[in-house]
Amino acid sequence: MKKIIRLSKSCLGELEKKAVIKVLDGEFLGMGSEVKKFENLLSEYFGRPAVCVSSGTAALHLALQAVGIGRGDEVLVQSLTYVASFQAITATGATPIACDINPDNLCIDWKDAEAKLTKNTKAIMPVHYSGGVGNLDEIYAFARRYELRVIEDAAHAFGTKYKDMRIGGIGDIACFSFDGIKNITSGEGGCIVTNDKDVIKKISDARLLGVENDSEKRASGDRSWDFDVNLQGWRYHMSDIMAAIGVSQLKRFSELASKRKKIAKIYSSLLAKNQYIFPFLHNYDNVVPHIYVVRVKGLQNRNELQKRMLEKQIQIGYHYKPNHFLSIYKNKSLSLPVTEAIFPELVSLPLHPDISKEDVKHIVSSLDDILSVFL
Repeated sequence: MKKIIRLSKSCLGELEKKAVIKVLDGEFLGMGSEVKKFENLLSEYFGRPAVCVSSGTAALHLALQAVGIGRGDEVLVQSLTYVASFQAITATGATPIACDINPDNLCIDWKDAEAKLTKNTKAIMPVHYSGGVGNLDEIYAFARRYELRVIEDAAHAFGTKYKDMRIGGIGDIACFSFDGIKNITSGEGGCIVTNDKDVIKKISDARLLGVENDSEKRASGDRSWDFDVNLQGWRYHMSDIMAAIGVSQLKRFSELASKRKKIAKIYSSLLAKNQYIFPFLHNYDNVVPHIYVVRVKGLQNRNELQKRMLEKQIQIGYHYKPNHFLSIYKNKSLSLPVTEAIFPELVSLPLHPDISKEDVKHIVSSLDDILSVFL
């Protein structure tokens, strides 16, 4: 039987395995010198300070907390994002304000966000959906007009460039995810990147339960015994095992990014001939895609499409169920017409560095065959 082409997967090699074994042999598995090494490499990559944490969600939560977001505050964020974005906001006690999207790139529509401003609005969280970033200049201009902090949910966009500048290397605060299927992985994990020294200091302490200056001691193999705590902290630090994987992946990133870009370009070329499918076009010379998403106009039964593709040994999915559809965030009076029109027709196709050109051809051909009788 032909092996299933997976929608997404971790892509690891001997380098990562040897790095983990080295940490295991050292018999120290917590946050130590390997995390510091990963942070230094990330800081060098972005050209400004980076702090590693246990997940991309933790990164967003800590970034929000560090800029003073809390109970009674509101944060503008698109509804079409993984629930992690919303959960990070509500974890601070603040309220996520669900916004519509730009139909061309599926990123936040700042004009719709502007219409939802109140005296309680303190920040905007642009989500770099699929690796694209929309028009960041307009978002930052909007934020400056209303004195909002910008916390970029860049979980999908590690390696992406905007006007020849790396996401994370520019702007206010950027948060990345390193979970198993992201552009680089540390198994789990994430990081926050910013030039704001106060934010960096607060996050460095808060990730270790608020223990002051414990990060520096952990990096040298020590820990704080006589310490003080003056802010709410969390157990959000990264482990040396995770960091060892991350360091290895960062060394391989040029290769991993190149493969992702190449696969996306092949998809875009082949799908341009399909009358049913509308890809969201990105410049894949600058965008490193985490997922490859298309819109199937007129699609009525996505579950049936998934079933038929799986019969051909191909996994497909969709990203994501809008948050204003979820019970915890549901608002019956809220209407997001673009999100609600596009979401039922979104389909994510397999994308990871282990996919071959022949795999992509098979995926597109199978999709063509099924849609020709399905629609």
